[in-house]
Amino acid sequence: MASRTWHFLLALFLLSSAAYGQLSPSFYATSCPLLELTVRATMIAALLAERRMGASLLRLHFHDCFVQGCDGSILLDDVGSFVGEKTAFPNVNSVRGYEVIDRIKANVELLCPGVVSCADIVALAARDGTFLLGGPSWAVPLGRRDSTTASLAEANADLPGPTLNLDQLIRAFDKKQLTPRDLTALSGAHTIGFSQCQFFRGHIYNDTNIDPAFAALRRQACPAAAPAGDSNLAPFDAQTQLVFDNAYYRNLVAQRGLLHSDQELFNGASQDALVRQYGSNPALFAADFVAAMIKMGNIAPLTGSSGQIRRNCRVVNS
Repeated sequence: MASRTWHFLLALFLLSSAAYGQLSPSFYATSCPLLELTVRATMIAALLAERRMGASLLRLHFHDCFVQGCDGSILLDDVGSFVGEKTAFPNVNSVRGYEVIDRIKANVELLCPGVVSCADIVALAARDGTFLLGGPSWAVPLGRRDSTTASLAEANADLPGPTLNLDQLIRAFDKKQLTPRDLTALSGAHTIGFSQCQFFRGHIYNDTNIDPAFAALRRQACPAAAPAGDSNLAPFDAQTQLVFDNAYYRNLVAQRGLLHSDQELFNGASQDALVRQYGSNPALFAADFVAAMIKMGNIAPLTGSSGQIRRNCRVVNS
């Protein structure tokens, strides 16, 4: 009888989420209980030095998850014959915040050496960046492990670009098992942060679905002829550029989206009604954003014995 009970309990365990390595907000509750406090304190220091970093680290998580899943692959440097993702067109001279992840990792390693993955640190930093700029908070599912590989090709192919139309955006998100509603909610991350002239030049000079006064304003710091002014910055949301709110959607309704891909969400097609809802209902946007962030954070994580816990987020353990 005892043997049968033991087999039953073993079967139950193997069927449980723990055995399958699924993510859980309490993953480090005993192995690194001060993890989230440490991440939050380091993030507060980073944002006191530069508020924009909150937006940058939210974007870093997105660019990590869309390539090989949320596995910290974006953090790997090009070393010797190893080619990472940092030089992919959507990332090079654009994605930032790597040094903040390094600082968080160093602080966490002092408390819990060899325990917490870089991929989980990126997910927590994205949540804290959102919250510290006035956005919602949420319990981040944890337990990801770090990749030993990266894919420059997948980064170039799968990260949605600023010139995509709505159908292309929907397909890019569907490839990652994210719905059109997830797409529209996650795009609200553009309520904070900045973009470079090279990414919105085509929209402000060539598109017609843009408020003329807004186009004129953005042209002041973005010359028509590339490469002049390519790296000049403009805020996604001119009103509250470093406050996480729902103004992004009201801007879209007013045809004041910065990127071509932003304005595609409100351009006489399937997402118009949802954009209006988010613009008038901040609680609905916050709830959908949180749900979509958790869903995105669950894209193909490495768990259990897959991958590794990198000692240095920039290089695979030797």
